[in-house]
Amino acid sequence: HVQLVESGGGSVQAGGSLRLSCAASGYTYSSYCMGWFRQAPGKEREGVAGIYTSTQGGVTYFADSVKSRFTISHDNAKNTLYLQMDSLRPEDTAIYYCAAGPPPFGRLCGVNNFSAWGQGTQVTVS
Repeated sequence: HVQLVESGGGSVQAGGSLRLSCAASGYTYSSYCMGWFRQAPGKEREGVAGIYTSTQGGVTYFADSVKSRFTISHDNAKNTLYLQMDSLRPEDTAIYYCAAGPPPFGRLCGVNNFSAWGQGTQVTVS
């Protein structure tokens, strides 16, 4: 049973930074997909970024609006996923969810690769 626990959300002014963390446990795969999704008020959940935790794995940014501002990374030793968010904008305000899923067929995780979800953490940019 996979458990994902997010932390690091909060309130920040536009142009500021936040780092989200997600501690993962209980996965039977040695390498797997992990990612970040977000849901803004009144909008559907959207993928932000994904990473395949294998040493051969790669990173995908699902949302064009976060490219060059957000960085996803994973610490294999700590089984922890991170999302460094810089140059935050009010439109980044959302609940951010950590997600995990089985390994992809290639090096990259697609937006539909995820089947387990954390409880979410609120990010508010004003």
